[in-house]
Amino acid sequence: MGMPSGDPRRRISGEETQAMPPDGRRRRGEPGSGGRGPGGRGPDGPGGRGPGGRGPGGPRDSDDDDDRKPRRTGWKRFIPNWKIVVAAFTILVAGVFGMIAVAYANTPVPTGKQAEATAQGSVIYYRDGKTAIARVGQTRVIIDDIKKIPRHVQDAVIAAENRSFREDAGISFSGLMRSVWMTVSGEQIQGASTITQQMARNYYDGLSRDVSAQRKIKEIFVAIKLNKSMSKDDILLQYLNTVPFGRGANGIEAAARAFFKKHVWELNEGQAAYLAGRIQSPSRFDVEEQKKNFAPTYERFAYAIDGMAKLDPAKYGGLPAKYGVQDAKLVDVKKFPKLAKENDKDVYSGIKGYMITQVLQELKVRGLSPDTVRSGGYKITSTFDKKLMIAAKKAVKDVTNGMSNEFHAGLAAVDPRNGRVVAFYGGDDYLNDEWNEAFDSKKQAASAFKPYVLAAWLDAGYSLNSFVPGNATVPEKLPGTTKIGNSHNVGAAIDLVKATAQSVNTAFASMGYALDEKNGTIGQLAAVKQIAIDAGLDKGRMDQDVEAHKYLFTIGSALVSPMEQAAGYSIFANAGKHVDYHVVKEVKQGDIVALPEISAVKQVISPEAAADATVAMEEVLKTGTAGGKGIGRPAAGKTGTNNDEKEAWFVGYTPQLVTAVGMYREQCRTKSGKIVQPQHSNCPEGKAPKYGPDNKYTDPKEISLGFEGAGPPTSIWRAFMMAAMEGEKVEQFPARASSGAPENIVPSPTPTPSPTPEDDFPPDGGFPPDDTSNCDPMDLACNGTEDVNPGGDGEDPFGGGDGFGHSPMMVPAPSPSGSRKSTATTGM
Repeated sequence: MGMPSGDPRRRISGEETQAMPPDGRRRRGEPGSGGRGPGGRGPDGPGGRGPGGRGPGGPRDSDDDDDRKPRRTGWKRFIPNWKIVVAAFTILVAGVFGMIAVAYANTPVPTGKQAEATAQGSVIYYRDGKTAIARVGQTRVIIDDIKKIPRHVQDAVIAAENRSFREDAGISFSGLMRSVWMTVSGEQIQGASTITQQMARNYYDGLSRDVSAQRKIKEIFVAIKLNKSMSKDDILLQYLNTVPFGRGANGIEAAARAFFKKHVWELNEGQAAYLAGRIQSPSRFDVEEQKKNFAPTYERFAYAIDGMAKLDPAKYGGLPAKYGVQDAKLVDVKKFPKLAKENDKDVYSGIKGYMITQVLQELKVRGLSPDTVRSGGYKITSTFDKKLMIAAKKAVKDVTNGMSNEFHAGLAAVDPRNGRVVAFYGGDDYLNDEWNEAFDSKKQAASAFKPYVLAAWLDAGYSLNSFVPGNATVPEKLPGTTKIGNSHNVGAAIDLVKATAQSVNTAFASMGYALDEKNGTIGQLAAVKQIAIDAGLDKGRMDQDVEAHKYLFTIGSALVSPMEQAAGYSIFANAGKHVDYHVVKEVKQGDIVALPEISAVKQVISPEAAADATVAMEEVLKTGTAGGKGIGRPAAGKTGTNNDEKEAWFVGYTPQLVTAVGMYREQCRTKSGKIVQPQHSNCPEGKAPKYGPDNKYTDPKEISLGFEGAGPPTSIWRAFMMAAMEGEKVEQFPARASSGAPENIVPSPTPTPSPTPEDDFPPDGGFPPDDTSNCDPMDLACNGTEDVNPGGDGEDPFGGGDGFGHSPMMVPAPSPSGSRKSTATTGM
């Protein structure tokens, strides 16, 4: 009957047999099973299962081996079938090209022009916005027909920038591949732009200048479309009308005029090659050529000449020899084209150069570089008044006529209501002396600093009726400070109006200490310093001076410029408010305001404090150190004179105008002590190779002016203000506010001492003279011994000069003993 399930069927001989599958084919034996040999299944015989393997098998065994391929093993299992690879690659390529096609179709050709593409050079105007001071940069001239540009000029540009221009489709595949490689390899993204791409980027609006692959792809699409819609001549013409060449010249005609003073159709092959080579990096070439480094320019010139010869050997094959080029290198610089000098010298001559420089400096700080200004087509309205600029120069020259070139004067005039610099005197001719006395000369303020101490006192709630020390400071020994005294006797106690009018050192030093004592800031001069900084004086210099000189700060040891002082006194003329001084009123590009005027207002002191301070300073021009030198209308001010009369000041104002005048004197001396007269106010440096920057023929040494602030500085101020106020409405200062309460540092005098005749019009106090009464005999500095710093003017706590080539800025350095070192002091 039936066999038990799962039992193998056996041959009659007892051997196991394999069940036949339904298809009738016998399955392959298990691994290791032997074949059917004629001798049966002996353990070691042929056909057995021993190490001999299979013996001769039957015919059906070979059928199984042929029908089935062995399976892949190991790493080969992961290799896909080549058919799958080809199919995937085909799909990928189709997808990429599809996306490119979609992106290309969706990229429109720009129609709007960039503002820069058609902009002219910029023009700087006086404050009326109509009278031009100077044009900065070149006037753009648009060429309307490619035929007006000689073929060799066109070919020079093509040879330098895009040699396949006349044949390519608007892009260069070799350049594109190079750019892709630079991007993939992690190096900077390389331009590799064709002339068509450059034209698109420089001319049309909508193509940014971002260094990115996305921008590059868009630029490529636009270039291809432009190449289809415009002729090569039109593309090249538009390119040559807009591309920058340097020296502020945009367009080939402007460049021809700027570099060779010719029209484009007058250029020869060498001149054309020079301009073509500059397109790559015009700003860099400008900088290098100004440094007299022509190596980059030579390289590009030779490249363009070599390219022209390769572009059309029949026409330009002789150019390399003609212009000293061999193997794309300039080997004979004598054959290099001769360049015309920049015409900036004409633009910068006289006092115009000072105005232009200050405008460009301010614009640079506000984000417009000189290069941008020269090619941006801006209308720049300055704050300068032409009539007052001329008046400032006349006032200085009239007073200093007869003085040698050793005498220096700077004048600055600021509208206190808005911070506009309406006039200044910085020098006679910028081309002879670039140093701007009004902006660059930073000297000690001397007694012209005292109004800031007065402002701090009044703003703290104390009144003009306060009595302050006259003949000695309180305390007598101020912390960390040389003993301070006066050059004249004013009595033990004095009110603030008289202290200001007669410039009493002890009064202002004691006021500074009293304010510190009240605020808990002994030795920091916190209140006075903050008002000075808020009024526009340089914070770094104020901090440094307080640290070095303590209460000498109250009588003017800090360094200031005439421009800073004019703007600083605006807090008194403008009810306590301050606007930073500036020289740019407005910058426009077309109808768009590119930069508005600086107009931020800061309330530095109260209007009442400003009014009362003005009352005290009016007295300076009535009965004080500058008595009798008023201008026939309400005016106030303060004189200032430094030690040994090395610098002298007058800073004064009306409600409409603040003017500061500062003077100093420099003598040019050789190492042997010989005195040499300055050349255009500059000390002669000598000629190379004997002399150089580190070994000058002469060096400046500051010496005594021989007069005080009430002398020539006040005379210059008065002459200028009389001219400036002519025809202007007479405005009154605010009435005395009499604010605050009296704060007597010393008891009020009873009775008030009668002044001696000398006291009626005492000289400006200046810094105190040496006092050696309490000196340690071994303290040479305290005793005023001249050998403390042999061979020099004294110790310079700032470690050197002022960085501009004029004499070092030196200040009196206090000694530990409390007495001033015998050092020369500078600072107007």
